[in-house]
Amino acid sequence: MRSMKKLLLVIDYQNDFVSGSLGFEQAVSLEAPICDKIEVYLKNGDDVIFTLDTHDQNYASTQEGKKLPVPHCLKGTHGWQVYGKAEKYLSEAAAVFEKPTFGSLNLAEYLKDHPYDSIELCGVVSNICVISNAVLARAALPEAAIVVDSRCTASGDAALNQKALDVMAGLQVTVL
Repeated sequence: MRSMKKLLLVIDYQNDFVSGSLGFEQAVSLEAPICDKIEVYLKNGDDVIFTLDTHDQNYASTQEGKKLPVPHCLKGTHGWQVYGKAEKYLSEAAAVFEKPTFGSLNLAEYLKDHPYDSIELCGVVSNICVISNAVLARAALPEAAIVVDSRCTASGDAALNQKALDVMAGLQVTVL
């Protein structure tokens, strides 16, 4: 009998979303629980993957830039880097996906070729990138358990955070 193959997705836990141009207080408090979760996954021999919101200098001319005119996560800047203690785990990641928009199509393609039994998501922002990648994970691996720990994700808007968790639950994501 093969052991259960598990994956932790750390979504966009980057300086600009925590303490930078789009930062919010609740994101700072996620550092310890996210790092604890990464430690558990690595200790158990499970995979950890990071996504990095990644924009170029032309951000203002993109669809996202026109609707959210706040430059953030510009590749190579401090704001683009993984926040705090979580950054030290990048070198142990099974993969790192840079993504120019909310969901990562490259991540979904990767998941199709790596049949995980369980995929847990953490990071920010719950109502944008976390929910987008949860939907892509579900599409890529329809039989995998998709999990979001509400203690390890947040939004700058508490009401939208709760709505995102409710929508994910409706999409058969297990919300802890």
